[in-house]
Amino acid sequence: MVRTIPIEHGWTFRQAGIPEAAWSPVSRFPTNIHLDLVHSKVIPDPYIGKNEQAVQWVGEKQWAYKTTFTSPLILPGQKAVITIDGLDCHATVLLNGRPVLKTRDMFIPERIDLTKNLHSLSENELEILFESTYLVGKKLAEKDSIHKYGCWNGDASRLAGWDWGPALLTCGPWRPISLEVYTSRFVDLSFTTEVHRSLAVAEILVRCEIEGNATDVKFEVTLRDRVVAAETVEVINGSSSTIFWAQKPELWYPARYGSQPLYILRAFLYIEGKLCDGRSKRFGLRRAEVIQRKLQDEPGTSFFFEINNIPIFCGGTNWIPADMFIPRIDPSRYQAWIKLAVDGNQSMIRIWGGGIYEEQAFYDACDETGMLVWQDFMFACGNYPANDDFLKTVEREATANVKRLRHHPCIVIWTGNNEDYQYQETEHLQYDPKDTNPNNWLKTDFPARYIYEKVLADVTKELIPKTYYQFGSPFGGKSTSDPTRGDIHQWNVWHGTQERYQSWDKLCGRFVSEFGMAAFPSARTIDSYLPLGKDDPERYVQSSTIDFNSKAVGGERRLATYLIENVPYSHTPLEYYIYCTQIMQAECLATALRLWKREWKGPGREYCGGALVWQLNDCWPTQSWSIVDYYLRPKLAYYVTKRELADITINMKRVVEEIPADENTRAFIKRVHKVQVFGTNLSLQSRECILQVSNWNILAGDTGFDIGFDERMVLPSNQSTEIREFEIGAEERAARLVTVAWLIDSKDVGVVARSVNWPEPLKHVQFPQPRDLQVKIVGDGKDGNAIEIRSDCLVKGFALDADDDGVVFEDNCIDLVPGETTRIGVKGLEVGQEHRLTTRYLKAGIDL
Repeated sequence: MVRTIPIEHGWTFRQAGIPEAAWSPVSRFPTNIHLDLVHSKVIPDPYIGKNEQAVQWVGEKQWAYKTTFTSPLILPGQKAVITIDGLDCHATVLLNGRPVLKTRDMFIPERIDLTKNLHSLSENELEILFESTYLVGKKLAEKDSIHKYGCWNGDASRLAGWDWGPALLTCGPWRPISLEVYTSRFVDLSFTTEVHRSLAVAEILVRCEIEGNATDVKFEVTLRDRVVAAETVEVINGSSSTIFWAQKPELWYPARYGSQPLYILRAFLYIEGKLCDGRSKRFGLRRAEVIQRKLQDEPGTSFFFEINNIPIFCGGTNWIPADMFIPRIDPSRYQAWIKLAVDGNQSMIRIWGGGIYEEQAFYDACDETGMLVWQDFMFACGNYPANDDFLKTVEREATANVKRLRHHPCIVIWTGNNEDYQYQETEHLQYDPKDTNPNNWLKTDFPARYIYEKVLADVTKELIPKTYYQFGSPFGGKSTSDPTRGDIHQWNVWHGTQERYQSWDKLCGRFVSEFGMAAFPSARTIDSYLPLGKDDPERYVQSSTIDFNSKAVGGERRLATYLIENVPYSHTPLEYYIYCTQIMQAECLATALRLWKREWKGPGREYCGGALVWQLNDCWPTQSWSIVDYYLRPKLAYYVTKRELADITINMKRVVEEIPADENTRAFIKRVHKVQVFGTNLSLQSRECILQVSNWNILAGDTGFDIGFDERMVLPSNQSTEIREFEIGAEERAARLVTVAWLIDSKDVGVVARSVNWPEPLKHVQFPQPRDLQVKIVGDGKDGNAIEIRSDCLVKGFALDADDDGVVFEDNCIDLVPGETTRIGVKGLEVGQEHRLTTRYLKAGIDL
C-alpha cells in the first residue's frame, strides 16, 4: 500500500540571512509567517488597532522554515516522494542542505522524487526558504515597465491589499506536506457524468492514471454504504477506464429544490492481486446548464442556470477568503459559513477571483447542503503578463486545481477572471473580439486575453467538458456593462455614478454577479479590534482607528452620502450609528433583490436570472460590504435578504405618474402616487393565496388604517407575477401613508409572506414613538423559544440584539404593524431573560 507520512511536527522558523537568528517553534502546521510571529510575540496581532502598519516589514524579509523527519526503509522497487500541497509563494526547498525544488505559485501542488536522496532509517532535514514575493514581483515588473499590470499578484493577499482587507504579505507552508512511499499508485482518479435530459439515466465515465507496475483496478460506486456498481479493469499503458450506467439515479439538487444524495467512487489498485493503493471521491449526479437564449419582448439573451431541467433564480452572495491567515480556518468554520448562507435562502455563492481556490471543506459543505458554486480562476482586476514561463505556470495552476475540484457537484460554472476585461476597457487596451488568432493576442497590450481565451479554455475543455466555462466575469455582451447578455457587476450604486438605490430596477442585467452596499459590523466586532475594547478612547465614529480599519478608498464619503440621502441618523451613540448603517444597507440590498427578482417572469421572459450580493463574509474585523462579519455575526441585511429570497414573497414599489395640464406647463402638473404590487413564487408548485392590503396613516397609531383590498389569487410556480396597481393619492397623503400587504395561504396555513411599503426616502418620514412596545420571550416547545413583539404604532426596522454570540435569532429587522404580534424564533435565551435583549428601531430626526 501507499504509505503516507505527514511531515507536520517539529517545524521551526526564523528570519533568513541572519546566521545568529534563533529558530522558534511554529504556532501550528500548516502555517504562515504572521501566525508564527504573533505566536512568538515578535509582532503584535495585526488585527488590533493600527498594528497592520507595524508589521509591514514582515512582507519584505526572507523567512526560513525547517524540520526533521525519519525516513522509513525504502525497499527495492519503491519510490519516496515528498508531496507539498502549497507553498506561499516564491520558495526554495532543500533536503539535507541540497536544493530540490523552486516554486513560484502558491496554488500549484508539488511532488519531489527523493528516492535516491533520503537517508533511509535516519533523520532528514527539510528546509524551505521563502523570498519576499512583493520584492520579487517588483523586480519582475521593472523588467517590463511598459506593461500595464493593474493589480499584479504573487499570492492570495494580492500584495497591496483589497478595499475590504489589510495588506499583510504572507509566506509559509500554507498547506500540508507529506512523505509518500509506494511501489505503484494512482496519479489521478477522475470521472465525467452525464444525466440524460429525461433524468432517467446517468452515465458515469471513470478514468484513472497509474504510476508503477499495477495490473488491475477495481472501481466501486456506493450510495449510503450500498454498492450500486462495481467492475475490475485491467491497467493498460498506465491507465484504466470504465463506464457505469445508473438507471433511475438519485439526483443532486440545489437547496430547497430537492435532496443532495452523494455517491462515492472508490478505486482499488492491485499488483497481481495484492492491494497497493486506494482512492475515493464523493460526487453527485445532476444535469447543469447555463441557458442563453433569445427573450420575448427584450433584446439580448437570457443567462440563468438550469439544474435537472429546473430553471433556478440564483439569489446569493460573493465569497472572499474568510481570514487573512488561511491555515487557521478549520472545517467547522467553513461549515458554519455555508450553513448561514443556506439558512439565508441563498442558492449560489461565487468564489471571487482575487482570493484562493478554496479548501476541500468549503466545497464539501456546499455539496452537502445544495449550495451552487460559481468558481472564478484566480485572476483579478489586472492585465496579467503572457510570457512563456508565466503561461506554463498558469496552465499548471489551472490543471492542478480543476483536477482537484472537478468532482464537486456544487460547481456549475468556471470563469477565467474577475473584472480583467473591465480593466481592459478602463485602460483602453487593445482588444478585438473578431480577431480569433491567439498568436495575435500576444502582440497586443492586453496579452492576458491569451490566458482566458486560450490557456484556461483549453484546460476546461479537456478536463471538465460538461461544465460551462466563461472567459471572465463580467462578460458576455458588447461590453462588460452590457445588461442584455452574460453577467454584469452593477456598481453604479456605491461606486460609479452613485445612483440612488431606489433605482435598482433601471440597473438590472441578465445576471448580476456583483452589487453591494457597505455597513458597519456589530459593536462587539468593533470592540474586538480597538486596543482597549469598550473603554478605548477611539470608540466613536470618525476616530482615526475606526477610519484606519475601513479599507475602501472614499468609503467614509460614500457611506455618508447614502446615509444622508436615506435615513435619519446620528453619530452617537456608536451603537445607533451602526444600526443606521445596517438598516440602510438592508434596505438597499432588499430593494435590489425584490426588483431584480421581479424580472424572473417565466419561460422566455427570464430577464434577470440571478443576483449575487457583494459580499457574504469578511477576512478580518472591519466595516465593509459584507452581510455577515468576520465573527459570523449577521448584519441586519442578512435577515432582510433572507426574507427577500424566500420561496414566496409579496412586494410593492411606489411610482409617481405626472400629468401636466398642457404640453408647455411646468407649474400645473398633477402628481399621482401609485403602488405596484407583485409577487414571486420560486417553488415548483403554484400557490393559491388570499392577498390583503391595507393603508396606514403613519401618525394615527392603531386606528389610522383603511382596507385597500382583499382578493384571491394564484401565484404560478417559479416566476414573478404582476398583481395590480392602485392609487394612494397626491403627494401630501402619500408621504404619510404606509401600505401593508399580507399573502395568506388559501388552505388556512396562515401568512406565507408579508411586505410593508414606506414613503421614501425614510429620512423624511415622521416616525411615531411607540407608547406601548412589548417584547416577551415565550416557550415554543421542542423547537426552542420565541420572542413575541407587539407595538401600538408603526415601527420601521425593529431590531434585536443580545449580550453574547450564543443567542441566535431566526429573523430580525422587522417592520411592526399595530395590532399584529410578530414572532421570532430564538436560541440561547430562556423565558424571563428579556433583560439580555437590546432593541432598536428607526427614529425621526427630531427624536435623535
